[in-house]
Amino acid sequence: MVAFELAVQDAYGLAVAARLPVDRIELCSALPLGGVTPSLGFVEAAVGTPGMPPVHVLVRPRPGGFDYEPAEVATTLSDVRHVVRAGAAGVVVGAVRGGKIDGDFTARVVEAAGEADVTFHRAFDMVEDPYAGLDELVRLGVRRILTSAGGARVADALPALAGLVTAAAGRLEIMAGGGIHPGVVEKIVATGVPAVHASAKRVVRDAVGVSLGTADSAGRETTDEDEARRVIDVLRTLAG
Repeated sequence: MVAFELAVQDAYGLAVAARLPVDRIELCSALPLGGVTPSLGFVEAAVGTPGMPPVHVLVRPRPGGFDYEPAEVATTLSDVRHVVRAGAAGVVVGAVRGGKIDGDFTARVVEAAGEADVTFHRAFDMVEDPYAGLDELVRLGVRRILTSAGGARVADALPALAGLVTAAAGRLEIMAGGGIHPGVVEKIVATGVPAVHASAKRVVRDAVGVSLGTADSAGRETTDEDEARRVIDVLRTLAG
């Protein structure tokens, strides 16, 4: 069956991931901002949850673009080492400079991660030549690429996604992500991808009474267990 990775950003999501037949989780914070590094306490909670699939931790020092200053790189490398020591099976990172994979950053992350998997996240979709970028990531020892194949939603870029799967030729894993929901899973799987990634989230209305920032203070996102289960059901059906 095509592997299913679930993005998780809170304790409820951890409980859902432990209940469902999820292949791995991407642990993160602040998904409405594209995700940033979660706390070490949250990483430890995830790794220590009974029934939890392998935990892959997003390590991203801030929202925004993916061209990082030396101090941000240093923070990223330190966080990579911390989460791997805490028991993470992998880390999820990405840096792009001048429209190309930031090879120095990526090489240093792979070294810091040791035996843990390294996934290059959707910063890949900012690369001007994705095929050259793919070859560079293979050379650097990256295990997988999370990508929408350059589309706002991966379902809008299926020919490009299929092209990346063909170009990867098993040298690394192409994992489809970006707007994944049960209604598009069959078309995405038809491209030959070995894995899909979804956040499967819903909004919980939880007004705090005062504005604490620019995000919607009247609600927060959490995992939608029913949506995640439906994605898994489609994958199981397709696998026969």
